[in-house]
Parts: sequence; C-alpha cells; structure tokens
Amino acid sequence: MGYVIQGETGDWELVIGLEVHAQVTSKSKLFSGAATSFGAEPNTEVSLVDAAMPGMLPVINEYCVEQAIRTGLGLKAQINKTSVFARKNYFYADLPQGYQISQYDQPIVGEGTIILDMKDGSTRTIGIERLHLEQDAGKSLHDQHPQKSFIDLNRAGTALMEIVSKPDMRSPEEAAAYVTKLRSILRYLGTCDGNMAEGSMRCDINVSVRKAGEPYRTRAEIKNVNSIRFMFQAIEYEARRQIDIYEEGGEVVQETRLYDATKGETRSMRSKENAHDYRYFPDPDLLPLVLSDEEIASIKSTLPELPDEKKERFMRDYQLNAYDAGVLVADQESAHFFESVAKGRDPKLAANWVMGDFFGALNRLGKEISDPPVTAANLGALVDLIADNTLSGRLAKEVFELMVETGKAPGDIVEEKGLRQVTDTGAIEASIAEVLAANPDKVAEYRSGKDKLFGFFVGQVMKATAGKANPALVNEILKKQLG
Repeated sequence: MGYVIQGETGDWELVIGLEVHAQVTSKSKLFSGAATSFGAEPNTEVSLVDAAMPGMLPVINEYCVEQAIRTGLGLKAQINKTSVFARKNYFYADLPQGYQISQYDQPIVGEGTIILDMKDGSTRTIGIERLHLEQDAGKSLHDQHPQKSFIDLNRAGTALMEIVSKPDMRSPEEAAAYVTKLRSILRYLGTCDGNMAEGSMRCDINVSVRKAGEPYRTRAEIKNVNSIRFMFQAIEYEARRQIDIYEEGGEVVQETRLYDATKGETRSMRSKENAHDYRYFPDPDLLPLVLSDEEIASIKSTLPELPDEKKERFMRDYQLNAYDAGVLVADQESAHFFESVAKGRDPKLAANWVMGDFFGALNRLGKEISDPPVTAANLGALVDLIADNTLSGRLAKEVFELMVETGKAPGDIVEEKGLRQVTDTGAIEASIAEVLAANPDKVAEYRSGKDKLFGFFVGQVMKATAGKANPALVNEILKKQLG
C-alpha cells in the first residue's frame, strides 16, 4: 500500500501533478534583446517590445528555442517539428500587452518521462505531458508604498519553459523527488540554473484526493511555490483541507490558491480559469516554428551524460549501490569531484569519504563544491594513505580536519604532526606486553572467560600508542598474547 491519508470515512489517496516554470538560461529575452540578469535595478532591463509600445513586433530568440529542445531531449520527450505561439489573453497590471505569448495546443515538446530516485533505493517513473515556451510577466511590488503598487518590468518577456507533468505522483515525497530530479537534469543540460530562491524555478502544484480505485476528483492549483520544504507543507495542508470538505458532505471547487508559509495554510486566490476564458488564438506576429530532423539531431549530439546514465555507469564501473550512485550524480560537480577522487583507487572508500566527511565539511562551512575546503587531489591522497596503512580510519579523520583548517596536503600534515600509523609489529608487541603487565587481574579475568574485556585491552594499547597503532594488527597480536 502506498501513501494514504486517514480520514473519518476511511483512507484517501493523494493525486499530484506539477507545472514547473523554469527560466531559460539565456542572456536575452524570448522576443527581445533585453538582458535577463538577476537583481538589476527595477525597469533597467526593459526593451520597447517588453513594455508593449505600439508598433513593436516580437522576434523569436533562436537560442531559447534550442534550450527548449535540449530540455525536451533530456526528458526523453517527443520534439514537435511544428509548434505555434498563441496569445493568452488576461488583464493584469504587470502584463503590459494585455496578453502573454505562450503555446497552447501545439507546444514545442510533447510527452516524456522522468525517473525518480526514492530514498529507499526504489525508482518511480513519472510522465511528462508537455513542455512549452512562454514569456514571463513583470512583477508587482505592493510593499514599497502605503497607497500604491509599483511595477518592475525587468522580468517581462523573460523566456520560461513550462514543464507539465501527468498526475502521476501520489505523495509529497514523490513531488519533492520530482522537482529535485528535474532541477538536476536542467542543471546538467545548462538550460535553467534551478535557483528557486531567485525565482528562476517556480512550481504550481495541482492537488486532488480520492478513495482508492475512484476516478480523479476536482483539483485545486497552488500557485508559485518556490521551495521544496514549502511544497511539502502546501500539499499536506491542501490534501487535509479537501478531505475535510468531502467528509463534511461538501464539494471541492476548482480554483487557484496561494500557500501562506507563515501560517502554513493555503488560501483561495481566484476561481480557476478554463482555457476558453483566455481566448487563445495564434499570435499573428509570429509564424509557426518549424524544425528539421537535422536541427534536432545536431542539438542531440551536444547533450552531456545525464544523471540516469551517469548513475548506471557509477553502479557498473565503480560497483556502487543505487543510493550512493544517486547521491553522487545529483549534481554534475559532485559527480566530477567523486570521479577525480576515485580514479585508480578503491571507489567505495572514495565514495564514503566524499559523501561523509567531505559533504559534511561543505555543509558545516556553507561552501559550494566549486570552492571546496579540500581539493579532490588532496582527498585522493588521503584515501591513498588509508589504503597503504600509513593512516588508520581514526587518524585519517584527524588529518582530514587539519586539511580543512590549513589547506595543506595530507602527506605534509602526517610528517609535521608525526601521525604515521604504527605498523611495526615489534613496537606493537612491546606496547601490548606493557599493557598486559600493568593489568594482571584483568588478564586473569579474561582468561577465565570474560571475553568482553578484549575491548578494554584494545583501548589501552591504542591509548599507549597515542592512537597510532594499526587496529587490525593490535587485534591480531593481542589475541595471540592473551590466548
């Protein structure tokens, strides 16, 4: 049984579909040459086309079209050789034209799939309904003046890819995994930076509930959720709200809602428009977009190795399990870092150090992998020192912390601090002899059957050698001497 929500009338199933708006990585807008850099002064990146001055005509940005095709190919989706730009008519203060140029019944990309990597190592396949290109609206600022709203048109006309999933997700975890995986694919492709905090990736969540085996019921859409944590909260709240309505004998209405993160609840924004409310019609200023097989094949030839293929290769070539491989390929830089550390070394040991101490140091210091506290070359050298018994696991952790603090190579730290592991059996035997001589009562107890004291002796020997004795050798020689 999958994810269920218990109600007073029995169990309910969640049905989730996502519409992700991903800002195309491009230096200029979809139909104008205006810039798209984040954080510019209000209304400084606005051309006459974006401001909808009379007589201005849109001109399609070829690079944005290529980016949409790359994304479609990365999602293993159908690329439509003919697509049409349409006008979606609605009035809003930050939409100067009075319509948005979007795509309606003939999008540039059709059906595709995304494979989700769940935490338990299982996978789920989610259908992609379509991807279409459209221009973004501007931004209304309501907190700058007590009586007035201000409009910033910097975003107006910025190229967006709207990626629409099928209603195939059944839990908040699956929705979170979907957004995480989609963001990973977009970053690998270089078609969107996936920065939710800056608004370059936003999510509309369609939520409905039903009893097992029922057809779909009415859905509500939650607009513009910009973090995975808020997405989780919004889905859980909205599902519970709908179940409560049904169990009290009411009906859920199709509407658009907003998620209020401070109150942890969704609230009604407007009734959900249907397609006919927008009076879509082909934009008379733009010809249909017609692609050739050669153009599509040419873009396909430039695709990088994507997360799913990389994960398979890591499992095959490095003998990693599905979970470890999934974590390491989640972003390109982590995968590249791991491969640099693992080259010519024990891959499992390399993976443990990258995912454990190294990722831990990144989090603790708030650093990006592009500016690592320890280089891949130095981490690889540390793995070598463990493999050749120069360092025990415990000493290696000590050396790693010093590498983070000083930026020095592990070999230099070992020499400076005298941290080389003792693998000289004569020296270890001498330390063991001292420990046994100092604890004759414990030796007698051990020999009369108190096996648990073995750990005490190991601890004493490690203490006597300042933690530098090779643990495997200590165990082996101790067993002989006590036997």
